Amino acid sequence: MRRVTLPLVCLPVLLLGWLLLAAAASAEPLRVTAVLDGDTLELEDGRQVRLAGIEAAKPPRSAGSGANPADGRVWPLADAATRTLSDLALGRRVLLHGPAPVDRHGRLLAHLVREDGLWLQSALLVRGMARVRTRPDARAYAAEMLAGEDSARTAGRGLWRSRVYAVRDAADADELARDRDSFQLLEGLVLAVSKGGGETWLDFGADWRSDVTVHIGRAAMREVTRAGIDPLSYEGRRVRVRGWITLRNGPMIEITHPEQIERLERVPASASLRSGKPDDEDPWEEDETEDDPE
Repeated sequence: MRRVTLPLVCLPVLLLGWLLLAAAASAEPLRVTAVLDGDTLELEDGRQVRLAGIEAAKPPRSAGSGANPADGRVWPLADAATRTLSDLALGRRVLLHGPAPVDRHGRLLAHLVREDGLWLQSALLVRGMARVRTRPDARAYAAEMLAGEDSARTAGRGLWRSRVYAVRDAADADELARDRDSFQLLEGLVLAVSKGGGETWLDFGADWRSDVTVHIGRAAMREVTRAGIDPLSYEGRRVRVRGWITLRNGPMIEITHPEQIERLERVPASASLRSGKPDDEDPWEEDETEDDPE
């Protein structure tokens, strides 16, 4: 097994992850016997583990078996993400961070740390093989994971070189409508915030009937408030939001927990939108040979 070497900019994130996770990991290391995709693996006791808090490069559910229905090509970097996780974990012993909930597919949702201290979630994020995708029951270490994602996005590593995974422009409702039923990151200026009945709506356009909207329901508002966030403070501010795109009037993301929203103070959306690739380049094109960090 080759020794893993990481870019120096990523080391503080990984080291912090080791300190956070090591004490809380299970005492019994288990060998990884199979890697199913870029964020799912199987342990020697037969249990499957879905790496908590991330979404590896993979097609949306609407794309079917992993290929582009239009021409049959493999989804960008899906195979590279699987290979990367295999290189990092297959045949290695890992410590399971617990307790870990079971998802609707019967898989454990957990953080995994190799015996040598490598935190698998952070290793995938800093290589650009995954995006942060927290959920109400998988929110731990969000700040550390977001830092790892940010380092890869800033450097243009992995999936951040492909327009398929690029941060969307929240002002472009037509584009977001085409992304219906997929997980996306979007950035933009919040033009209006409205509250009523314990709920909140953030609008990125002038017409709530057709523009991009972020909705925070009553239960989520309690979590947002508990986190010290006042959604009214987002009006006139640039934010980054991540979540599942649905169509309710215009495109909408439903907020279920506060880690889905980041307030952007210094970096304009244009600095990260589209990963700086020319519009006439093939959005499926990527050079996977540069994604091998070892």
